[in-house]
Amino acid sequence: MIVVTGAAGFIGSNVVAALNEQGRNDLVLCDRLGKDQRWQNLRKRIFRDWAFPEELLAFLELASDIEAIIHLGANSSTTATDGDEIVRSNLQFSLRLLDWCTRRGVPLIYASSAATYGDGAQGFQDGLSLDRLRTLRPLNLYGWSKHQFDVVVAERVAQGLALPSKCIGLKFFNVFGQNEYHKADMMSVVAKNYANAASGGEIRLFKSHRNDYEDGGQKRDFIYVDDVVEVVLWCLAHGPAHGLFNVGTGLAATFRELIESLYAAVGQPPAIAYVPMPEALRGRYQYFTQASMRALLQAGYDRPFAPVRPAVAAYVRYLASADPYR
Repeated sequence: MIVVTGAAGFIGSNVVAALNEQGRNDLVLCDRLGKDQRWQNLRKRIFRDWAFPEELLAFLELASDIEAIIHLGANSSTTATDGDEIVRSNLQFSLRLLDWCTRRGVPLIYASSAATYGDGAQGFQDGLSLDRLRTLRPLNLYGWSKHQFDVVVAERVAQGLALPSKCIGLKFFNVFGQNEYHKADMMSVVAKNYANAASGGEIRLFKSHRNDYEDGGQKRDFIYVDDVVEVVLWCLAHGPAHGLFNVGTGLAATFRELIESLYAAVGQPPAIAYVPMPEALRGRYQYFTQASMRALLQAGYDRPFAPVRPAVAAYVRYLASADPYR
């Protein structure tokens, strides 16, 4: 069986869908459903068992047929302020899974984040180099918790300590796509603005508060969730023993390009207004992210990533349908 944590979430539910499509129904899903309708992300899915996060380690101790763990579950709020809760949910839980997978020789594919790069001043070079990781300064608790787990894995590699038979971290950049609807304020810009764009309404983007970026010219490495899932499953089937890989497209696009792609997908002319960025956000706002994809490509990954315009068009087909879930 394959265990998927964060299985009802955005990326997790798409991974579950892809595994089902491969004929894998022998899945153990780990998550909390809460009251935000995320259960609908799994409405079409087949799985064998369920474990809540607080039950998973006890479940694993009694299991004898776990083939791999895909660990995507976390408190992913970049505005979280409860450090103790983030440590418990994101760091300690991940460490316990790492130790269990090490003892049992079970592969672990886990979610890191581009948030580990902070403001990007040190670049976006991935890998398990401790010297490189020590230069990173995440800007929020979420990014810090992911970074600390990466450092633990990197130190074990550097010291020649025991690790799972496969241990691969994935630094997701700006992922968007179907099944993110439960995320409220954390939804992608595309999801938040689809209805407004489809009706021909105006969409607001932040003004730039730097002379080297035009309004709407702030850049992100936007990646469609289907491409992310391809990377996750490739790592599980073909990835190296150890690695820490960026998961982006390797080509940044502006927010203006993203929104213009949304208007094009819904057949409306662009109507973009620029508004001042909140003062509290200006000091920790990333103006540029772009994944270096060299390490993943050198590891053997050879599938193309969708550019922004066709990726947005693919997503809009979900958003425009009566059933927008994968």
